[in-house]
Amino acid sequence: MTILLYIILGLIVLIAILALVAPKDYNVSRSIEIARPKAEVFEHLKYLKKQQEWSPWAKRDPDMISKFTGVDGEVGAINYWKGNKEVGEGEQEITQIIEGKRIEGELRFLKPFKSTSDSYLEVYEAGPNKTKVIWGFKGKNKFPMSIMMLFMNMDKAVGKDFEEGLQSLKTIMEN
Repeated sequence: MTILLYIILGLIVLIAILALVAPKDYNVSRSIEIARPKAEVFEHLKYLKKQQEWSPWAKRDPDMISKFTGVDGEVGAINYWKGNKEVGEGEQEITQIIEGKRIEGELRFLKPFKSTSDSYLEVYEAGPNKTKVIWGFKGKNKFPMSIMMLFMNMDKAVGKDFEEGLQSLKTIMEN
């Protein structure tokens, strides 16, 4: 009985230590330069339906269900999706638009697990008819997910998807 109590106490202490040292937040972003004027790129980016054209996740499930509510390209517009295991289920809402500069959104994942992240797209002039686009998302790692983040690198898990999506965006915008 005493050994069992020590084991339980040891597990509690171990979990507490892991929770203390685990990353509390994440911020993943990637960027690309597109040979198009900033205003044109921004106008394309702010529409959720157009984001589906270059989304790496839309390509992973061509049968994914998408429903759009609100006025696309304006604050409050929502894209709900439900797809295969790779894509999951969730929704993205436009929460702020700083015209010509930044689009912010909230990603609400429902499956395979519930979580919320803030997403953003930023544009900067990178020269004549050249635009730098930064795509990213950030959020908080809540317990017990924070402990799992000790063994999983969010940047590696999502960074490649952002690179793939931005490359598709570049191809669409430059052709």
